Amino acid sequence: MLVYPKFEVTNDTFIFDDAFIETVKKDFKICWISREMSLLGRKDVLTGKAKFGIFGDGKEVAQVAMAHTFQRGDWRSGYYRDQTFMLAVGLLSVESFFSQMYADSENDPFSGGRQMNAHFASPTIDKDGKWIDATKLYNTSSDISSTAGQMPRAMGLAFASKLYRTNPQLATVNQFSDHGNEVCFCTIGDASTSEGVFWEVLNAAGVKQVPLAISVWDDGYGISVPVEYQTTKGSISEVLEGFQPTKNKKGVDIYPVKGWDYLQLRKAYTVGIEKVRTKHAPAVFHIQELTQPQGHSTSGSHERYKSEKRLNWEKNHDCLLKMEQWMLKEGLITKEEVTTIKEEARFFVREQRDKAWKAYSSPLQAKVEELKQIFQEIESQVPEQEKIKYARKRREIEQLNNPVKSELVQHARRAYFELAGSSITGYNKLLNWLSETYKTAHQDYHTYLYSDSESSARKVKEVKPIFSSHSPSKNGYQILNAYFDKILAKNSLVLAFGEDVGTIGDVNQGLAGLQEKYGTSRVFDTGIRELSIMGKAIGLAMRGLRPIAEIQYLDYLIYGLQPLADDLACLRYRTDNLQQAPVIIRTRGHRLEGIWHSGSPIGMIINALRGIYLIVPRDMVQAAGFYNTMLQSDDPAIIIECLNGYRLKEKQPDNLGEYTIPLGRPEVLIAGTDITVVTYGTCVRVAQEAIITLNKMGVSVELIDVQTLIPFDVEHIILKSLQKTNAVLFLDEDMPGGATAYMMQQVLELQNGYQYLDAKPITVTSKEHRPPYGSDGDYFTKPNPEDIVQAVYNLVHERMPKRFPVALIDFYL
Repeated sequence: MLVYPKFEVTNDTFIFDDAFIETVKKDFKICWISREMSLLGRKDVLTGKAKFGIFGDGKEVAQVAMAHTFQRGDWRSGYYRDQTFMLAVGLLSVESFFSQMYADSENDPFSGGRQMNAHFASPTIDKDGKWIDATKLYNTSSDISSTAGQMPRAMGLAFASKLYRTNPQLATVNQFSDHGNEVCFCTIGDASTSEGVFWEVLNAAGVKQVPLAISVWDDGYGISVPVEYQTTKGSISEVLEGFQPTKNKKGVDIYPVKGWDYLQLRKAYTVGIEKVRTKHAPAVFHIQELTQPQGHSTSGSHERYKSEKRLNWEKNHDCLLKMEQWMLKEGLITKEEVTTIKEEARFFVREQRDKAWKAYSSPLQAKVEELKQIFQEIESQVPEQEKIKYARKRREIEQLNNPVKSELVQHARRAYFELAGSSITGYNKLLNWLSETYKTAHQDYHTYLYSDSESSARKVKEVKPIFSSHSPSKNGYQILNAYFDKILAKNSLVLAFGEDVGTIGDVNQGLAGLQEKYGTSRVFDTGIRELSIMGKAIGLAMRGLRPIAEIQYLDYLIYGLQPLADDLACLRYRTDNLQQAPVIIRTRGHRLEGIWHSGSPIGMIINALRGIYLIVPRDMVQAAGFYNTMLQSDDPAIIIECLNGYRLKEKQPDNLGEYTIPLGRPEVLIAGTDITVVTYGTCVRVAQEAIITLNKMGVSVELIDVQTLIPFDVEHIILKSLQKTNAVLFLDEDMPGGATAYMMQQVLELQNGYQYLDAKPITVTSKEHRPPYGSDGDYFTKPNPEDIVQAVYNLVHERMPKRFPVALIDFYL
């Protein structure tokens, strides 16, 4: 059995001089301020001022100890119990804590009222979308509620320091790193270490030896489930023994420390973080014997599941009580000073809470008064029999307890419904009130899903590909290889990684030979761990690098879906434009062979990953143009290359590496008059083959490649086609009701395309099951040219029976 490091802290280690004593007292006061925040926060929920609360009480002493080692340039990737740490490093004020509890869109500095309390973020970009110098700041990546969801991103934030230290090409990039001397502080609840992502990231950190310091807050429970049900041996540090370094092998250092022991905590973090910072040796700090005085959150009581014995133990082992007892015993503080600190903390927190409440409620009260006056005016203008109704509405508003904007809007809209079309002035004022309120609500709640800066992907200037008589004809993978060669040479911030990406240059040779040319810090392999690959990309992009992270096959994107959905897709939105991560996820999909290598789950991606652009090029020339567009932007994207297109011949543009393709602009590949076929990716070639047959049968087909699904046809090119053909078929390899349903909704509903149809819109998709192995399974499951011919011909037969008199038999029926 390996022996854990022991910390025997004596007065010789920490000299109890006046400066140290003042530091201890300051820490004690910060802890008490944090505790009072939790107590008042719970009261605000009980009285209806706040909707929900989750707090970090019971973990205060460990967090102030950790804060002493947090330096400018460092990063936090934490979870929702770090309020004391945030206070200690100056990233959180008491007032802003309560502003976030009230969902105050004007005064919540971390999310603009979009996240629940204790979900923190610090700005990484300015109002114009330009990067802020992170080396001068204490940085925290935006929190998410998903348990252990902070782990993948933490790996990327830490790995960035490794690259900034080891890659000489990044030596002059000094606004993101000070020669890699930063530490990523990751915090997690003990029960959340049961999640697989914890183990995946910890393994990756040990392999890569990154400066990642993970603090596990262990209060013995995961909501109501005790640690014995969560973790083998009931101790995460014991289970992690095998991760510890040995004489000849590096690993992950483990530091188990009692969460109420101030001196031991200070020593553990001082020694441990110094090693993490200088050696890039990852570490886990298992902070044991913590308590949770208010239970998991305001949604329940911990007395329901904790025994009387446990509750008594927690009372006696509360970290603030233990710290107070130690300070008194050592003569560092007097009882009178303790009383004064508690009273000052209580008064200060109440003062700041009241300030936050006033800042939040005063504008709301003004809205109440405005609406009351409008109802009063309406009351004076409606017929006598209607007056009592609006007097009652006014009284209902007056009687609202701590009203929120949505309650006022509900009352206003119901009055609007009743008065619709009225000519009274009160009605017009009501309309204006609603319009202004909705304008503000749109800004508060519906902005920044994507970038609107000058570097937005939607604003990248188009540069058309140039072809000449000298343009070579190459295999698709060779075009990609030549493109990646050019972009790696041009931009030292670009790096590519994933499974089999480094040594062999990916399974389809798109990066072949480029690791040898540009080094293992630019093009490199990873283990089989899609989830942490995605997290690594997010963290790297947040620190100014331009990662192209590969998921080997589209079917395996689901392994990495959680950090993409919970973290990347909503990062800009949930921080109210404070943070960005312009990641490019490279993958390959659509038809090839078998259940797990022929996937096209586009509907899943569209529905799960709004906030990430979804690019579906039909060939590798188009793919290279889209890569170039995204590398000039500050938005994230998934680019799906066609699996069966790597060895098809294409003309390589003369300006490879320079041309860009605009997002959201479909391309009309074949002009026609009888029907519009809308598709993308590999299905473009399938449709082209079908159109040869249809032309021979007298059917004129207009073929449109949408190119990007998000954004979708921003110029309404498809609508213009429908105005000509009056019929449409949506085609892809997803299952029925997947991306074809999405395309149909975009065209027929949002573009109002329905009004130009004289036949029902139809879809051709894959069958409802995954494609079986073999050519026969592919043919009978995925759309083939004959399926398209039959569907198109029967549609035009229905519309124009004289021109096309015979219907084709559907053999599937």
